[in-house]
Amino acid sequence: MKILVDRERCTGHGRCNTLAPDVYEPDDDGYCQEQVAPVPLALVERARIGAANCPEDAITVIDD
Repeated sequence: MKILVDRERCTGHGRCNTLAPDVYEPDDDGYCQEQVAPVPLALVERARIGAANCPEDAITVIDD
């Protein structure tokens, strides 16, 4: 599984980081960036939850 973040759509709400801090983290400006790529199997469900809760749909989950 891979995660792509559309930096132009992300507005920095931080829901992804709140729900999955082991997968997503804010950059210096507060916008989402991938922390782990590819996502380890143990974090797949957390990654999906973080992506599903993005209000801008800025996160795309790509299954391998």
